[in-house]
Amino acid sequence: MTEALSITTERLRLRPIAPEDFPHWRAFYATDHSRFVGGPKSEEDAWWKLTQFVGDWAMSGHGFWSVETKDGDYLGRVGLEIAPNWTAPELGWSFLPEAGGKGYATEAAAAVRAHERRRMGYDEVHSFIHPDNEASARVAQRLGAAPDVAIEAPWAEHVVYRHPPEAA
Repeated sequence: MTEALSITTERLRLRPIAPEDFPHWRAFYATDHSRFVGGPKSEEDAWWKLTQFVGDWAMSGHGFWSVETKDGDYLGRVGLEIAPNWTAPELGWSFLPEAGGKGYATEAAAAVRAHERRRMGYDEVHSFIHPDNEASARVAQRLGAAPDVAIEAPWAEHVVYRHPPEAA
């Protein structure tokens, strides 16, 4: 099993997802704000989703981090995952509504992308974004990613954003 490492940025601390994050996951998945990542979900389904994300580290050597301010306020999650049939890992993020519009997702995603490219050697990274999720599309674009219609997303209606090969 690979241990998730902590990452710090100018404003944020990214740490391994832990069972203690469950109240935040439960609250997030109880709202319509979670609709682009499979929500809303029941409390039980939110718990199982949390355990899946914790298990990603054991299965693939990477996964998602919880994102907090340096003061410890929980903001959301960001990370990299890959399934056996995907052509490249996906960089994804989900943040609480109150964390929106402050650049946290872009800052955290850029840090994870750079960290995982160094650590895992990935040249190609994608983000799968629903076309109605304008906020996530803006984050991907700020990261230098662009839609690539030649790549089929694993979920219907999602658009694959391909990240630039050498972006840090």
